[in-house]
Amino acid sequence: MLKQQRQESPLAINRRTFCTSTLAGLAGCALPPVFNATTYAHTFNRAANDLKIVDIKRTTVKVPYRPAPQRAMDRELPHWRYSEVFEVTLQSGHVGFGETLLYYTWGVTEDDDVARVQGKNAADVMWDDELGAGLQMALFDAVARAADVPVHRLLGHQVNGKTPLSWWNIDMATDDMLSECQEAYRQGYLAYKTKGRPWFDLWDQVSTVAGKLPGKFKVDMDFNDTLLDAKRGIPILKELEQYPHIDIYETPIPQGDIAGNQAICKATRVSIAMHYGSPDPLVALRNDICDGFIIGGGASRVIKRGSVCEMADKPFWLQLVGTGITAAWSLHFGAVLSHATWPAVNCHQLYQHQLLKTPIRVKDGFAQIPTGPGLGYELDQEAIARYRVKKPAARPDPPRLMETTWKDGRVMYTANTGKVNFMLGPGQVGKIPYYERGVNTRLLPNDGSRRWKKLYQASRQGPVVYKP
Repeated sequence: MLKQQRQESPLAINRRTFCTSTLAGLAGCALPPVFNATTYAHTFNRAANDLKIVDIKRTTVKVPYRPAPQRAMDRELPHWRYSEVFEVTLQSGHVGFGETLLYYTWGVTEDDDVARVQGKNAADVMWDDELGAGLQMALFDAVARAADVPVHRLLGHQVNGKTPLSWWNIDMATDDMLSECQEAYRQGYLAYKTKGRPWFDLWDQVSTVAGKLPGKFKVDMDFNDTLLDAKRGIPILKELEQYPHIDIYETPIPQGDIAGNQAICKATRVSIAMHYGSPDPLVALRNDICDGFIIGGGASRVIKRGSVCEMADKPFWLQLVGTGITAAWSLHFGAVLSHATWPAVNCHQLYQHQLLKTPIRVKDGFAQIPTGPGLGYELDQEAIARYRVKKPAARPDPPRLMETTWKDGRVMYTANTGKVNFMLGPGQVGKIPYYERGVNTRLLPNDGSRRWKKLYQASRQGPVVYKP
Protein backbone atom coordinates (compact mmCIF):
# COMPACT_ATOMS: atom_id res chain seq x y z
CA MET A 1 0.00 0.00 0.00
CA LEU A 2 1.43 3.38 -0.98
CA LYS A 3 1.41 6.37 1.31
CA GLN A 4 -1.67 8.46 0.79
CA GLN A 5 -0.86 11.35 -1.52
CA ARG A 6 -2.40 14.71 -0.70
CA GLN A 7 -4.05 16.56 -3.56
CA GLU A 8 -1.90 19.59 -4.24
CA SER A 9 -3.38 22.69 -2.67
CA PRO A 10 -3.80 25.73 -4.91
CA LEU A 11 -2.06 27.62 -2.12
CA ALA A 12 0.95 25.29 -2.09
CA ILE A 13 4.12 26.75 -3.56
CA ASN A 14 6.38 24.89 -5.94
CA ARG A 15 8.74 22.60 -4.01
CA ARG A 16 11.80 23.92 -5.84
CA THR A 17 10.77 27.53 -5.24
CA PHE A 18 10.19 26.78 -1.58
CA CYS A 19 13.48 24.98 -1.09
CA THR A 20 15.50 27.76 -2.68
CA SER A 21 13.91 30.36 -0.42
CA THR A 22 15.62 31.35 2.79
CA LEU A 23 13.89 29.70 5.70
CA ALA A 24 14.70 32.67 7.86
CA GLY A 25 12.44 34.68 5.64
CA LEU A 26 9.65 32.14 6.07
CA ALA A 27 9.83 30.82 9.61
CA GLY A 28 11.23 33.98 11.16
CA CYS A 29 9.06 36.52 9.37
CA ALA A 30 6.81 38.98 11.12
CA LEU A 31 3.21 37.94 11.56
CA PRO A 32 1.05 38.71 8.55
CA PRO A 33 -0.96 41.92 8.99
CA VAL A 34 -4.18 40.09 9.80
CA PHE A 35 -2.59 38.67 12.94
CA ASN A 36 -0.91 41.71 14.46
CA ALA A 37 -2.13 43.97 17.25
CA THR A 38 -3.01 46.89 14.96
CA THR A 39 -5.85 45.10 13.20
CA TYR A 40 -9.06 43.43 14.32
CA ALA A 41 -7.91 42.26 17.75
CA HIS A 42 -6.85 45.80 18.64
CA THR A 43 -9.44 48.01 17.00
CA PHE A 44 -12.79 46.31 17.39
CA ASN A 45 -15.56 48.69 18.45
CA ARG A 46 -14.65 49.12 22.11
CA ALA A 47 -12.72 51.77 23.98
CA ALA A 48 -9.07 50.91 24.54
CA ASN A 49 -9.47 51.23 28.31
CA ASP A 50 -11.94 48.35 28.26
CA LEU A 51 -9.05 46.05 27.38
CA LYS A 52 -6.84 47.25 30.21
CA ILE A 53 -5.59 44.36 32.36
CA VAL A 54 -6.70 45.05 35.94
CA ASP A 55 -6.10 41.70 37.64
CA ILE A 56 -4.25 38.42 37.10
CA LYS A 57 -5.09 35.48 39.34
CA ARG A 58 -2.89 32.36 39.46
CA THR A 59 -3.94 29.02 40.99
CA THR A 60 -1.92 25.82 41.09
CA VAL A 61 -3.91 22.60 40.82
CA LYS A 62 -2.95 18.95 41.07
CA VAL A 63 -5.29 16.99 38.81
CA PRO A 64 -5.42 13.21 39.37
CA TYR A 65 -4.82 10.79 36.55
CA ARG A 66 -7.34 8.19 35.48
CA PRO A 67 -6.39 4.67 36.72
CA ALA A 68 -4.72 3.18 33.60
CA PRO A 69 -2.70 6.32 32.73
CA GLN A 70 -1.71 6.63 36.39
CA ARG A 71 -0.05 3.21 36.36
CA ALA A 72 2.10 4.33 33.43
CA MET A 73 2.63 8.00 34.28
CA ASP A 74 3.72 7.25 37.84
CA ARG A 75 6.77 5.50 36.39
CA GLU A 76 8.28 8.53 34.67
CA LEU A 77 5.93 11.54 34.67
CA PRO A 78 4.23 11.91 38.07
CA HIS A 79 4.80 15.68 37.82
CA TRP A 80 2.37 16.12 34.91
CA ARG A 81 -0.40 16.38 37.49
CA TYR A 82 0.48 20.01 38.20
CA SER A 83 -1.03 22.89 36.26
CA GLU A 84 -1.15 26.61 36.93
CA VAL A 85 -4.48 28.19 36.00
CA PHE A 86 -4.59 31.88 35.03
CA GLU A 87 -7.60 34.18 35.21
CA VAL A 88 -7.13 37.62 33.61
CA THR A 89 -9.69 40.35 34.34
CA LEU A 90 -10.07 43.32 32.00
CA GLN A 91 -11.38 46.80 32.77
CA SER A 92 -14.54 45.81 30.88
CA GLY A 93 -15.18 43.08 33.47
CA HIS A 94 -14.50 40.23 31.07
CA VAL A 95 -12.41 37.39 32.49
CA GLY A 96 -10.27 35.07 30.38
CA PHE A 97 -8.59 31.87 31.55
CA GLY A 98 -5.67 29.68 30.51
CA GLU A 99 -3.24 27.17 31.94
CA THR A 100 0.37 26.10 32.03
CA LEU A 101 1.24 22.44 32.55
CA LEU A 102 4.04 23.39 34.91
CA TYR A 103 6.61 20.71 34.14
CA TYR A 104 5.92 20.08 30.47
CA THR A 105 5.42 23.30 28.57
CA TRP A 106 6.95 25.48 25.90
CA GLY A 107 6.96 28.40 28.35
CA VAL A 108 6.33 28.89 32.08
CA THR A 109 4.96 32.27 33.14
CA GLU A 110 7.23 33.98 35.66
CA ASP A 111 6.38 36.73 38.17
CA ASP A 112 8.05 39.40 36.05
CA ASP A 113 5.92 38.37 33.04
CA VAL A 114 2.81 39.08 35.09
CA ALA A 115 4.22 42.38 36.34
CA ARG A 116 5.07 43.74 32.91
CA VAL A 117 1.57 43.27 31.49
CA GLN A 118 -0.37 44.65 34.44
CA GLY A 119 -2.26 47.75 33.32
CA LYS A 120 -1.49 47.12 29.63
CA ASN A 121 -3.96 46.74 26.77
CA ALA A 122 -4.42 42.98 26.55
CA ALA A 123 -4.58 43.03 22.73
CA ASP A 124 -1.24 44.79 22.57
CA VAL A 125 0.59 42.07 24.51
CA MET A 126 -1.26 38.82 23.82
CA TRP A 127 0.94 37.84 20.83
CA ASP A 128 4.08 37.88 23.00
CA ASP A 129 5.10 34.22 23.35
CA GLU A 130 7.59 35.18 26.07
CA LEU A 131 4.66 35.55 28.47
CA GLY A 132 4.32 31.77 28.72
CA ALA A 133 1.48 29.39 28.02
CA GLY A 134 -1.11 30.12 30.69
CA LEU A 135 -0.93 33.90 30.64
CA GLN A 136 -0.96 34.16 26.84
CA MET A 137 -3.92 31.81 26.61
CA ALA A 138 -5.88 33.79 29.22
CA LEU A 139 -5.17 37.08 27.42
CA PHE A 140 -6.53 35.76 24.14
CA ASP A 141 -9.59 34.38 25.92
CA ALA A 142 -10.26 37.68 27.69
CA VAL A 143 -9.91 39.80 24.54
CA ALA A 144 -12.11 37.45 22.53
CA ARG A 145 -14.79 37.53 25.23
CA ALA A 146 -14.66 41.32 25.24
CA ALA A 147 -15.05 41.28 21.45
CA ASP A 148 -17.84 38.66 21.73
CA VAL A 149 -16.04 36.39 19.23
CA PRO A 150 -14.33 32.98 19.41
CA VAL A 151 -10.55 33.00 19.94
CA HIS A 152 -9.98 31.74 16.41
CA ARG A 153 -11.33 35.05 15.06
CA LEU A 154 -8.24 36.65 16.62
CA LEU A 155 -5.88 34.02 15.23
CA GLY A 156 -6.82 34.21 11.57
CA HIS A 157 -9.43 33.21 9.03
CA GLN A 158 -11.42 30.09 9.82
CA VAL A 159 -10.92 27.30 7.30
CA ASN A 160 -12.15 24.29 9.31
CA GLY A 161 -15.41 23.70 11.17
CA LYS A 162 -13.98 20.71 13.02
CA THR A 163 -10.52 19.39 13.78
CA PRO A 164 -9.11 15.89 14.44
CA LEU A 165 -8.01 14.87 17.94
CA SER A 166 -5.85 12.00 19.14
CA TRP A 167 -6.01 10.10 22.44
CA TRP A 168 -2.57 10.07 24.08
CA ASN A 169 -0.77 7.83 26.53
CA ILE A 170 2.84 7.19 27.47
CA ASP A 171 4.13 3.66 26.82
CA MET A 172 2.26 1.11 28.90
CA ALA A 173 1.65 -2.59 29.38
CA THR A 174 -0.36 -4.30 26.63
CA ASP A 175 -3.54 -4.80 28.69
CA ASP A 176 -3.64 -1.13 29.67
CA MET A 177 -2.92 -0.01 26.12
CA LEU A 178 -5.78 -2.14 24.83
CA SER A 179 -8.22 -0.83 27.43
CA GLU A 180 -7.22 2.76 26.62
CA CYS A 181 -7.66 2.23 22.89
CA GLN A 182 -11.07 0.71 23.51
CA GLU A 183 -12.06 3.65 25.72
CA ALA A 184 -10.80 6.12 23.11
CA TYR A 185 -12.88 4.41 20.43
CA ARG A 186 -15.93 4.36 22.71
CA GLN A 187 -15.59 8.13 23.16
CA GLY A 188 -15.44 8.80 19.42
CA TYR A 189 -11.68 8.94 18.84
CA LEU A 190 -10.15 7.29 15.80
CA ALA A 191 -6.49 7.96 16.61
CA TYR A 192 -4.28 6.89 19.51
CA LYS A 193 -0.75 8.18 19.99
CA THR A 194 1.69 6.34 22.21
CA LYS A 195 5.39 5.64 22.70
CA GLY A 196 7.45 2.86 21.16
CA ARG A 197 9.97 1.70 23.74
CA PRO A 198 12.48 -1.19 23.92
CA TRP A 199 11.26 -2.08 27.41
CA PHE A 200 7.82 -3.11 26.10
CA ASP A 201 6.85 -5.72 23.51
CA LEU A 202 5.78 -3.66 20.47
CA TRP A 203 4.62 -6.71 18.53
CA ASP A 204 2.33 -7.83 21.34
CA GLN A 205 0.95 -4.33 21.86
CA VAL A 206 0.09 -3.72 18.21
CA SER A 207 -1.24 -7.19 17.43
CA THR A 208 -3.45 -7.15 20.53
CA VAL A 209 -4.96 -3.77 19.69
CA ALA A 210 -5.39 -4.74 16.04
CA GLY A 211 -7.25 -7.87 17.07
CA LYS A 212 -9.85 -5.92 19.05
CA LEU A 213 -10.37 -2.67 17.14
CA PRO A 214 -11.39 -1.92 13.53
CA GLY A 215 -8.82 -0.86 10.96
CA LYS A 216 -10.19 2.69 10.87
CA PHE A 217 -8.84 3.16 14.41
CA LYS A 218 -5.27 4.37 13.93
CA VAL A 219 -2.23 4.00 16.18
CA ASP A 220 0.60 6.53 15.91
CA MET A 221 3.86 5.56 17.58
CA ASP A 222 6.60 7.91 18.80
CA PHE A 223 9.99 6.21 19.12
CA ASN A 224 11.94 9.29 20.29
CA ASP A 225 15.11 8.06 18.47
CA THR A 226 15.10 4.66 20.20
CA LEU A 227 15.24 2.62 16.98
CA LEU A 228 18.72 4.20 16.80
CA ASP A 229 19.42 3.71 13.08
CA ALA A 230 17.70 2.76 9.84
CA LYS A 231 19.42 -0.61 9.46
CA ARG A 232 18.01 -1.95 12.72
CA GLY A 233 14.80 0.06 12.68
CA ILE A 234 13.41 -0.64 9.22
CA PRO A 235 12.72 -4.37 9.79
CA ILE A 236 10.69 -3.51 12.90
CA LEU A 237 8.78 -0.73 11.13
CA LYS A 238 8.04 -3.04 8.22
CA GLU A 239 6.65 -5.71 10.54
CA LEU A 240 4.39 -3.29 12.38
CA GLU A 241 3.07 -1.66 9.21
CA GLN A 242 1.41 -4.93 8.22
CA TYR A 243 -1.42 -3.87 10.51
CA PRO A 244 -3.68 -1.27 8.86
CA HIS A 245 -4.06 0.44 12.23
CA ILE A 246 -0.47 1.76 12.10
CA ASP A 247 -0.64 5.23 10.56
CA ILE A 248 2.23 7.50 11.67
CA TYR A 249 5.73 6.91 13.07
CA GLU A 250 7.24 9.83 14.95
CA THR A 251 11.02 10.28 15.14
CA PRO A 252 12.01 6.63 14.70
CA ILE A 253 15.74 7.52 14.68
CA PRO A 254 17.60 10.80 15.38
CA GLN A 255 16.05 13.50 13.20
CA GLY A 256 19.47 14.76 12.11
CA ASP A 257 20.29 11.43 10.44
CA ILE A 258 19.42 12.56 6.90
CA ALA A 259 20.37 9.39 5.04
CA GLY A 260 18.76 7.15 7.63
CA ASN A 261 15.47 9.03 7.61
CA GLN A 262 15.42 9.08 3.80
CA ALA A 263 15.80 5.30 3.83
CA ILE A 264 12.97 4.91 6.34
CA CYS A 265 10.64 7.15 4.32
CA LYS A 266 11.28 5.06 1.23
CA ALA A 267 10.93 1.76 3.05
CA THR A 268 7.59 2.20 4.80
CA ARG A 269 4.05 3.04 3.72
CA VAL A 270 3.54 4.69 7.13
CA SER A 271 3.85 8.48 7.35
CA ILE A 272 6.92 9.82 9.17
CA ALA A 273 6.44 12.80 11.51
CA MET A 274 9.19 15.04 12.88
CA HIS A 275 9.25 17.89 15.36
CA TYR A 276 9.44 21.11 13.37
CA GLY A 277 12.86 22.77 13.69
CA SER A 278 15.23 19.81 14.02
CA PRO A 279 16.82 19.59 11.56
CA ASP A 280 16.20 22.98 9.97
CA PRO A 281 12.84 22.67 8.15
CA LEU A 282 14.48 23.68 4.89
CA VAL A 283 16.84 20.69 5.23
CA ALA A 284 13.92 18.38 6.05
CA LEU A 285 11.96 19.56 3.01
CA ARG A 286 14.86 19.51 0.56
CA ASN A 287 15.83 16.00 1.54
CA ASP A 288 12.36 14.45 1.91
CA ILE A 289 13.10 13.00 5.33
CA CYS A 290 9.56 13.23 6.68
CA ASP A 291 5.96 13.41 5.52
CA GLY A 292 4.83 16.05 8.01
CA PHE A 293 5.56 17.82 11.28
CA ILE A 294 4.64 18.28 14.92
CA ILE A 295 4.05 21.90 15.89
CA GLY A 296 3.68 23.43 19.34
CA GLY A 297 4.63 26.55 21.27
CA GLY A 298 3.17 30.01 21.68
CA ALA A 299 0.53 31.58 19.47
CA SER A 300 2.97 33.51 17.28
CA ARG A 301 5.21 30.51 16.72
CA VAL A 302 2.33 28.13 15.97
CA ILE A 303 0.79 30.49 13.42
CA LYS A 304 4.13 31.15 11.69
CA ARG A 305 5.09 27.48 11.52
CA GLY A 306 1.62 26.45 10.43
CA SER A 307 1.86 29.00 7.61
CA VAL A 308 5.17 27.48 6.45
CA CYS A 309 3.54 24.04 6.37
CA GLU A 310 0.73 25.45 4.26
CA MET A 311 3.21 26.90 1.77
CA ALA A 312 5.13 23.60 1.67
CA ASP A 313 1.89 21.59 1.53
CA LYS A 314 2.90 19.48 4.53
CA PRO A 315 0.43 18.16 7.12
CA PHE A 316 1.13 18.45 10.84
CA TRP A 317 -0.44 17.84 14.18
CA LEU A 318 -0.77 20.42 16.92
CA GLN A 319 0.96 19.38 20.14
CA LEU A 320 -0.31 21.66 22.91
CA VAL A 321 -0.39 19.71 26.16
CA GLY A 322 -2.45 20.11 29.31
CA THR A 323 -5.93 19.54 30.67
CA GLY A 324 -9.11 20.38 28.79
CA ILE A 325 -8.22 24.08 29.01
CA THR A 326 -5.23 23.66 26.72
CA ALA A 327 -7.17 21.26 24.50
CA ALA A 328 -9.85 23.94 24.03
CA TRP A 329 -7.13 26.46 23.10
CA SER A 330 -5.72 24.01 20.55
CA LEU A 331 -9.10 23.67 18.82
CA HIS A 332 -8.92 27.31 17.74
CA PHE A 333 -5.59 26.80 15.96
CA GLY A 334 -7.16 23.81 14.24
CA ALA A 335 -9.83 26.21 12.99
CA VAL A 336 -7.43 28.54 11.14
CA LEU A 337 -4.50 26.34 10.08
CA SER A 338 -5.33 24.53 6.86
CA HIS A 339 -2.67 21.83 7.22
CA ALA A 340 -3.38 20.83 10.83
CA THR A 341 -4.92 17.67 9.39
CA TRP A 342 -3.17 15.08 11.55
CA PRO A 343 -4.93 14.43 14.90
CA ALA A 344 -3.91 16.96 17.56
CA VAL A 345 -2.13 15.72 20.69
CA ASN A 346 -3.32 17.51 23.84
CA CYS A 347 -3.09 14.71 26.44
CA HIS A 348 -6.16 15.91 28.37
CA GLN A 349 -7.51 12.35 28.30
CA LEU A 350 -5.00 11.45 31.02
CA TYR A 351 -6.95 13.25 33.71
CA GLN A 352 -10.02 12.51 35.78
CA HIS A 353 -11.30 16.03 35.09
CA GLN A 354 -10.82 18.42 32.16
CA LEU A 355 -11.30 21.51 34.42
CA LEU A 356 -14.08 22.61 32.08
CA LYS A 357 -17.78 22.75 32.98
CA THR A 358 -18.56 20.93 29.73
CA PRO A 359 -15.93 18.47 28.49
CA ILE A 360 -14.69 18.42 24.90
CA ARG A 361 -16.59 15.85 22.85
CA VAL A 362 -15.25 13.89 19.88
CA LYS A 363 -17.29 12.23 17.15
CA ASP A 364 -15.85 10.17 14.32
CA GLY A 365 -12.38 11.40 15.28
CA PHE A 366 -13.20 15.12 15.19
CA ALA A 367 -14.13 17.84 17.67
CA GLN A 368 -16.26 20.78 16.62
CA ILE A 369 -14.63 24.20 16.61
CA PRO A 370 -16.19 26.31 19.39
CA THR A 371 -18.43 29.15 18.25
CA GLY A 372 -19.03 30.90 21.57
CA PRO A 373 -17.00 33.84 22.90
CA GLY A 374 -13.39 33.26 23.90
CA LEU A 375 -12.31 29.65 24.22
CA GLY A 376 -15.96 28.64 23.94
CA TYR A 377 -15.79 26.73 27.23
CA GLU A 378 -16.21 27.76 30.86
CA LEU A 379 -13.82 27.09 33.72
CA ASP A 380 -15.12 24.68 36.37
CA GLN A 381 -14.46 26.67 39.55
CA GLU A 382 -15.58 23.81 41.80
CA ALA A 383 -12.92 21.56 40.26
CA ILE A 384 -10.30 24.30 40.61
CA ALA A 385 -11.11 24.63 44.31
CA ARG A 386 -11.10 20.85 44.79
CA TYR A 387 -7.69 20.29 43.19
CA ARG A 388 -5.99 23.46 44.43
CA VAL A 389 -2.55 22.93 46.02
CA LYS A 390 0.46 24.98 46.95
CA LYS A 391 2.81 25.45 44.00
CA PRO A 392 5.82 23.13 44.39
CA ALA A 393 9.17 24.82 44.85
CA ALA A 394 10.66 22.42 42.29
CA ARG A 395 9.56 19.58 40.04
CA PRO A 396 8.34 16.69 42.24
CA ASP A 397 10.66 13.71 41.79
CA PRO A 398 9.72 10.91 44.20
CA PRO A 399 11.93 7.79 44.29
CA ARG A 400 10.91 5.30 41.59
CA LEU A 401 12.40 1.96 40.61
CA MET A 402 11.52 0.19 37.35
CA GLU A 403 11.86 -3.53 36.80
CA THR A 404 12.20 -4.78 33.19
CA THR A 405 12.13 -8.50 32.44
CA TRP A 406 12.89 -10.65 29.38
CA LYS A 407 11.89 -14.22 28.57
CA ASP A 408 15.47 -15.48 28.94
CA GLY A 409 15.51 -14.45 32.60
CA ARG A 410 17.36 -11.14 32.32
CA VAL A 411 16.17 -8.42 34.67
CA MET A 412 16.98 -4.71 34.42
CA TYR A 413 16.49 -2.08 37.10
CA THR A 414 16.25 1.61 36.29
CA ALA A 415 15.80 4.37 38.88
CA ASN A 416 15.02 8.04 38.61
CA THR A 417 18.17 10.13 38.41
CA GLY A 418 16.90 13.69 38.78
CA LYS A 419 16.35 13.97 35.04
CA VAL A 420 12.89 13.78 33.49
CA ASN A 421 13.70 11.20 30.81
CA PHE A 422 15.79 8.89 32.95
CA MET A 423 14.68 5.79 31.03
CA LEU A 424 14.44 7.38 27.62
CA GLY A 425 17.91 8.93 27.76
CA PRO A 426 19.75 5.61 28.06
CA GLY A 427 17.44 4.10 25.43
CA GLN A 428 18.38 6.83 22.95
CA VAL A 429 22.07 5.95 23.14
CA GLY A 430 21.81 2.16 23.18
CA LYS A 431 22.41 1.63 26.89
CA ILE A 432 19.24 -0.43 27.18
CA PRO A 433 18.86 -3.78 25.36
CA TYR A 434 17.33 -3.30 21.91
CA TYR A 435 13.74 -4.15 20.96
CA GLU A 436 12.78 -7.78 21.57
CA ARG A 437 9.62 -9.78 21.90
CA GLY A 438 8.47 -10.81 25.36
CA VAL A 439 9.86 -7.83 27.29
CA ASN A 440 7.78 -6.07 29.94
CA THR A 441 8.28 -3.32 32.53
CA ARG A 442 6.60 -2.36 35.77
CA LEU A 443 7.04 0.14 38.57
CA LEU A 444 8.46 -1.78 41.51
CA PRO A 445 6.77 -0.44 44.66
CA ASN A 446 8.98 0.62 47.54
CA ASP A 447 8.31 -2.02 50.18
CA GLY A 448 10.87 -0.54 52.57
CA SER A 449 13.14 -3.57 52.25
CA ARG A 450 16.92 -3.50 52.12
CA ARG A 451 16.75 -5.19 48.71
CA TRP A 452 14.63 -2.39 47.23
CA LYS A 453 16.93 0.29 48.62
CA LYS A 454 20.02 -1.53 47.36
CA LEU A 455 18.59 -1.94 43.86
CA TYR A 456 17.46 1.68 43.82
CA GLN A 457 20.87 3.05 44.77
CA ALA A 458 22.70 0.75 42.34
CA SER A 459 20.57 1.82 39.37
CA ARG A 460 20.56 5.56 40.03
CA GLN A 461 23.69 5.88 37.92
CA GLY A 462 22.04 4.13 34.99
CA PRO A 463 20.24 0.89 34.08
CA VAL A 464 21.65 -2.27 35.65
CA VAL A 465 21.04 -5.61 33.91
CA TYR A 466 21.24 -8.88 35.82
CA LYS A 467 21.69 -12.05 33.79
CA PRO A 468 20.40 -15.46 34.92
